[in-house]
Amino acid sequence: MSDLGFIHRFVPASDADQPILLLLHGTGGNEDDLLDVGGTIAPGAALLSPRGRVLERGMPRFFRRLAEGVFDLKDLKLQTALLAKFVTEASLKYGFSPGKVIAVGYSNGANIAGSVMLTDPQLLAGAVLFRPMVPFIPDSPPNLGSLAALLSAGRRDPIVAPEQTLKLAEIFESGGAEISIHWHEGGHELGNDDIAAARKWIERWRLTK
Repeated sequence: MSDLGFIHRFVPASDADQPILLLLHGTGGNEDDLLDVGGTIAPGAALLSPRGRVLERGMPRFFRRLAEGVFDLKDLKLQTALLAKFVTEASLKYGFSPGKVIAVGYSNGANIAGSVMLTDPQLLAGAVLFRPMVPFIPDSPPNLGSLAALLSAGRRDPIVAPEQTLKLAEIFESGGAEISIHWHEGGHELGNDDIAAARKWIERWRLTK
């Protein structure tokens, strides 16, 4: 579908006890990329999967960058607000509770999910961030006391240094979020251990709600 400001897919839930997963692909991906991941880590969950609105050499992204690892912060702010608006409007259109949304992002998708956590934390119940970087440094710690997130990082990631993951965890924890970190022994690619860690994290999240 192409309404609500984003080309997207929505898969209704078959298990009302599962969260709603907001699936956010990496650079060059699309709305289909993470559907299988979502169905694996939370079987029966509703899946809301938008395509990034920005193109970089023809590849969809969720916000612009000036160079590898250098984000266009003005565009990041704009696209974060548009994504938050999309999630709110999708909750009305498809009839799900915004309070049950968990963002599941990979790479560029993880970065905009992190930006949403920092700027509009009430929009999400939590997040699973695969290979995230610090989207921006907030002026003051946000109020993230109701949020939890899993950061899944690669020890040999050539794009995201381990220090980025630890810094992001520090920022989230300074706002009161409950953060878990999973270390994948490989690089930027997703491994089966990432998927297993995400599934276990979501199962634990469900037990606390």
